[in-house]
Amino acid sequence: MTTTTATTSFVHVAPAGRPTVTAAYERHGSGEPIVLLHGIGHHRQAWDPVAGALAAQREVIAIDLPGFGESPAQPPSIPYSLDTAVEVFAAMFASLGIERPHVVGNSLGGLIALHLARAGQVRSVTALSPAGFWTEPERIYAFTVLSTMRRGALLLPPTTVERLSRSAAGRAALTGSIYNRPGRRSPEAVAAETRALREAPGFEATLSAGRKGALFDGDISREIPVTIGWGTRDHVLVRRQGIRAKRVVPHARLIRLPGCGHVPMNDDPRLVTRVILDASR
Repeated sequence: MTTTTATTSFVHVAPAGRPTVTAAYERHGSGEPIVLLHGIGHHRQAWDPVAGALAAQREVIAIDLPGFGESPAQPPSIPYSLDTAVEVFAAMFASLGIERPHVVGNSLGGLIALHLARAGQVRSVTALSPAGFWTEPERIYAFTVLSTMRRGALLLPPTTVERLSRSAAGRAALTGSIYNRPGRRSPEAVAAETRALREAPGFEATLSAGRKGALFDGDISREIPVTIGWGTRDHVLVRRQGIRAKRVVPHARLIRLPGCGHVPMNDDPRLVTRVILDASR
């Protein structure tokens, strides 16, 4: 079942008889459906730099992960695990009438996309700096970066965030960990995503689940095309993890994203759009 407002819709699913999980999404364009999944602490607007160009050729569905953006937290009885994510998103695809869509994910969203591929729920996968290919020291480092950003978002008063977002230096201070070119992000977008990070009820539970082991072990059918893109300036999940990803998923196409940080859609929208469209053909 879906309900719609002027700009945001909500999908409600109860996979395998579990309590209902709700997610906010935007849907526009026409053609083969592409689902966009953001990373931990972010929201669906992370895809705004590429969504318009994608919607000129595809139907685009950008979803707030449960517990992030405008999506409420999952019920307490439903864990923030990857197995649960596969169940929830498979049920959402069915509810939205998009059988085996192309799925594009960044960071945590990339790891979820790969798990959906392993479950046979997608037509193709494009994973941009996906989680799950780290060593333990690399995971600790990445989680420290994310936790530091979260603490900053919680501690900074909204008025301070808005003031910082008005200058390129302030935007770099707020989002320089995830963007290589934070000055390209609009003040409104930076303030909104800092607020999304501060207010995300699923942040701690998701990070805690990742500490228990979230390595991806492959086993994706060769019939499902996989493209893995990694920014050369990714300071959260360093790019050597892309080489490991290629070893784990040998039939994947590994693409270098020059000058891009951990969230590459902002740093080079044209390149990322081209990669996504090529991968979903």
